[in-house]
Amino acid sequence: MLLLRCPLLLLLLPLSSRPQKLPTRDEELFQMQIRDKAFFHDSAVIPDGAEISSYLFRDTPKRYFFVVEEDNTPLAVTVTPCDAPLEWKLSVQELPEETSGEGSGEPEPLEQQKQQITNEEGTELFSYKGNDVEYFVSSSSPSGLYQLDLLSTEKDTHFKVYATTTPESDQPYPELPYDPRIDVTSLGRTTVTLAWKPSPTTSLLKQPIQYCIVINKEHNFKSLCAVEAKLSSDDAFMMAPKPGLDFSPFDFAHFGFPSDSNSGKERSFLKSSSKFGRQMSSKPRVDLHKVCIGNKNIFTVSDLKPDTQYYFDMFAVNTNTNMSTAYVGTFARTKEEAKQKTVELKDGKVTDVFIKRKGAKFLRFAPVSSHQKVTFSVHSCLDAVQIQVRRDGKLLLSQNVEGVRQFQLRGKAKAKYLIRLKGSKKGASMLKILATTRPNKQFFPSLPEDTRIKAFDKLRTCSSVTVAWLGTQERNKFCIYKREVDDNYNEEQKKREQNQCLGPDTRKKSEKVLCKYFHSQNIQKAVTTETIRGLQPGKSYLLDVYVIGHSGHSVKYQSKLVKTRKFC
Repeated sequence: MLLLRCPLLLLLLPLSSRPQKLPTRDEELFQMQIRDKAFFHDSAVIPDGAEISSYLFRDTPKRYFFVVEEDNTPLAVTVTPCDAPLEWKLSVQELPEETSGEGSGEPEPLEQQKQQITNEEGTELFSYKGNDVEYFVSSSSPSGLYQLDLLSTEKDTHFKVYATTTPESDQPYPELPYDPRIDVTSLGRTTVTLAWKPSPTTSLLKQPIQYCIVINKEHNFKSLCAVEAKLSSDDAFMMAPKPGLDFSPFDFAHFGFPSDSNSGKERSFLKSSSKFGRQMSSKPRVDLHKVCIGNKNIFTVSDLKPDTQYYFDMFAVNTNTNMSTAYVGTFARTKEEAKQKTVELKDGKVTDVFIKRKGAKFLRFAPVSSHQKVTFSVHSCLDAVQIQVRRDGKLLLSQNVEGVRQFQLRGKAKAKYLIRLKGSKKGASMLKILATTRPNKQFFPSLPEDTRIKAFDKLRTCSSVTVAWLGTQERNKFCIYKREVDDNYNEEQKKREQNQCLGPDTRKKSEKVLCKYFHSQNIQKAVTTETIRGLQPGKSYLLDVYVIGHSGHSVKYQSKLVKTRKFC
């Protein structure tokens, strides 16, 4: 068998009085004898033992030929549809008999030669309609001219054909195990672990096999050809993960699979369609990923979306022939997200909230009485957090909070407020939150925009340091504390101790320097200084200033690292 398009036939089949034999892998069993080159115009001849790829235009049939010259010849034909169902039929008819024209040295008339084949209906051996990979296998086929007719009634499509007269020795497709199913061995909210039995081709035939997994949210695939028809040429194959590490397909951009700027381009199989005056229209990318993982037979897919159904297909690929066989695909729905427990806020009561890194917490505030305004006070102890407030489903507020912030919103009778707090990407978050319908009551002390402590280097001595900090127009109590630290104490250690919610009650009495009240009606002059005495020469100290409000809640300024002079 040999696949030849028309231009090649013109070269290989010159007019002559004797039939020309096309080269095949086994000329005695499988060869093509064509008496007239015009008969096979725009047709194809199938090669023996090689897979061919081609395409069909919708509603335009295509025919392939091959000849079996001897009876009792083994024969196997495999047709693989890609992205559309196919109708195909395999039939055979007797070879044209030799005529007296050959003996006289003169070729037969063209019309007479064509009629010898085309006037005969042929015997149908097998037919199929669908999108499965389907086979015709016979251990003893009669001699004759075999015709393979293919048709796609849905759309232009790609397909593959493989035929051989030595099926026992070839075996280019990997063999499936006795149980070809994919098992889901573990299921989580964002992960699915798959396992399957290895292909016997590796152990019995000693041929190299690798496994390719396909993940999508639409349906299972019957063939790797169908998968590749859905993938762009840029990401059809992905690099195998490093040994010991399983693949996370949603690292590319999320596995929820948003497409990038170039992903709208669809693979076109009709490279030469312009000469037919037809072009494939581009289609949006499907949520589909494929990865080849080598020869291991257990694999964990991660970074999936919770409560989402995914379809999983696995293909064994013979790396020598690049031909594949599909296991029986499966599907699984990831587990739901753990339902968030909603914390009820009580009017005028402070609630402590802890949020995991990148996590979120939900709180609910339902005032028991009618109200004109509602106030939310938030004190972020560590890094900034995001707060969102919805009233009866309507978003009223979305802000990042660092330090102390207060938000006053218009109230509504019988309204219910849902508060969503989202933590930092850097680490866990801690905060205090208070909701109240009494707008004139302030629970956290007011703070200046700048909460740094400034140290005056020129006033530094061997036993004292002088520092200053900003206040506000509100009269508050300020307490300053000191703690001796090692000389190698650095900013990173200081940052880890920057919990603004820890008050003076967590400090040792020996660390307290003093407390004083301070405010200024002129905000420009709301600055206070303090000299801390009784320090040791050449020592490092960490200084903290706490501002304490009327309700007793405190907020810590940013810590300051200072060092006394060693020689005076």
